[in-house]
Amino acid sequence: MSSKDWINRQEYPFASNFFKTPGGSLHYIDEGRGQPVVMVHGNPTWSFLYRSLIRRLQVGYRCVAMDHLGFGLSDKPRDWSYLPADHAANLEALIHSLGLQQVTLVVQDWGGPIGLSYAVAHPENIARIVIINTWAWPVNRDPYYIGFSSFVGGPVGRLLIRRYNFFAQIIMRQAFGDKSKLSPNLHQQYLLPLADPADRLGCMEFPRQITASTPWLYQLWSKISVLKEKPALIVWGMKDIAFRGKELKQWESTFPGARSIHLGRVGHYVQEEAPSELGDAVSAFLGGTGPA
Repeated sequence: MSSKDWINRQEYPFASNFFKTPGGSLHYIDEGRGQPVVMVHGNPTWSFLYRSLIRRLQVGYRCVAMDHLGFGLSDKPRDWSYLPADHAANLEALIHSLGLQQVTLVVQDWGGPIGLSYAVAHPENIARIVIINTWAWPVNRDPYYIGFSSFVGGPVGRLLIRRYNFFAQIIMRQAFGDKSKLSPNLHQQYLLPLADPADRLGCMEFPRQITASTPWLYQLWSKISVLKEKPALIVWGMKDIAFRGKELKQWESTFPGARSIHLGRVGHYVQEEAPSELGDAVSAFLGGTGPA
């Protein structure tokens, strides 16, 4: 969309920045000063998802949140791959361009494998990790994910996304534990960046990549042990239909020293359903672990 008049500037009062990548112009926000906290979103969201956490942390931390190509205010190129590995390369380039040192990563949904791909490649530059309803390992043998990826990432699902904005319109709502938290006005902030069917290529590709990116996920997960000593916080919406108790247990066994907070009435988008609880948890975690 050429006009950005639809953005709720009361909720999202941040200055826009842009970073050139081989695929197009990547939008990001960079607010506050101090130790860097990099927040990575998934499908079909954008940096708007992290607005409450940014407002909470920007007094004492430098908060950086990007929009992946194909999402939010970033370019939506017609001829780019939209592969998770290429999203991860963009994140790595942005972090290096900004000169961020001793990064705290906050990851959710596809932000998990994309963000942690940077972390396992550069563990010396990771201070802490905050994990919110995500995964980062191969799921090509899990019938639950095979079924979702086959349908939503297959011909029918891709048609529904392209024609009806199905992922942002329907799937996003279903992933809320309390659907009243996704008001019509709030929902518009996620629908309108994808209003043009031609702009939904990234949203269409992510579901297919849940299983199609298996080799990349194997490579990532095989290195996850380099992060096992990092301070970690897990904040989990227990009513999530995408990532369940099974995935939560995987994270808790991977980071046995992590503080793990279970939000019983919250679904997939913890940042929207429980912004105060998330802000309290992350603030306490950052304050309690100190500089790396």
